[in-house]
Amino acid sequence: MSSETDSDDLTALVRGMKTVTSPMRTLLADLHRKLAPLSDGHLAATLPELMRADPNWFALCVVDTKGRLYESGDSQQAFTMQALAHPFVYGLALMEEGRDAILAHVGVEPVHEGFRLSDEAVLPLPNPLVASGALATMALLRGASVTERLEKNLAFFRRLAHRELAIDATIFTASRAAGHRHRALAHLMCERGLLADGLETTLDLFFQQQALLVNTRDLAMMAATLANQGRNPVSNEEVLAPAYVRDVLSVMYTCGMHALAGHWAYRVGLPAEGSSTGAMMLVVPGQLGLAVFSPLLNDQGLSLRGIKACEAFTDHFGLHMLAPPEQRTKLQEALSMRGSAAAARSSTP
Repeated sequence: MSSETDSDDLTALVRGMKTVTSPMRTLLADLHRKLAPLSDGHLAATLPELMRADPNWFALCVVDTKGRLYESGDSQQAFTMQALAHPFVYGLALMEEGRDAILAHVGVEPVHEGFRLSDEAVLPLPNPLVASGALATMALLRGASVTERLEKNLAFFRRLAHRELAIDATIFTASRAAGHRHRALAHLMCERGLLADGLETTLDLFFQQQALLVNTRDLAMMAATLANQGRNPVSNEEVLAPAYVRDVLSVMYTCGMHALAGHWAYRVGLPAEGSSTGAMMLVVPGQLGLAVFSPLLNDQGLSLRGIKACEAFTDHFGLHMLAPPEQRTKLQEALSMRGSAAAARSSTP
């Protein structure tokens, strides 16, 4: 057989694979193309560093429970975790202290629109995804020293992402200098005996976890670990005890989207979390994790494109938790066709 014939056969084979086996990648590319023109939002004003983000950055990434990765857009653009770290720290605290001990300090109730700073510093604290609950949860994590606790936290997130991660020192320093609301809240909590550890130690650990650098691939991998009952789908390591995955996902479902929690439960119907960087993660239990990154925010401080993307994604596959099971067959078909969606790997950033 001639080399020309071999080349023709290979080209035909590759074309066939792309045509038949990439429905998930095709969907993500379609969503990216349709939503990229949206420009009505604004950049986060909480830190000058966040204001420097490019409003055109936009990425979508899916990792399924078999470790396959599908992506579109700027999926390797780095951003800091900010509030996206809170559900995972909550899971780590549950593993260390147990459910009853954590619930004695931090509840699971969503907050209402008129919630005030002083309302947050009342025991039990509302939930682990608001500032007071996140601070209290961080204070409960064990360790002989600040360094040991920080290293333990970093190791936990590295296992979730299945690759090395680092803290953005510039964002950490800026957050510590400008975090007046968090500092005021921590002082109020200390006055009322609601912090289990020292104020400055807790704040430093809190700001460091928020300054953890990740990308959309990492976030999708972390969400997929939650979807996979706490087991990283690539390393197959149990990172979060299955007994507590339901706790984390339940709080994400009721509280993760903050001011949009009711709308989210009604419209999307799946656990999620958003942050001021414009990054969001969505968990489809037993199936996949979806991450979206777009710095343009809506009036509630959540990603404008991210919300639209999650709504369209769940509509396409019929993923709302109250939807009839037969509506999810399209997702099974999409995930069963591997095609050009390569297995997720940690060796590349």
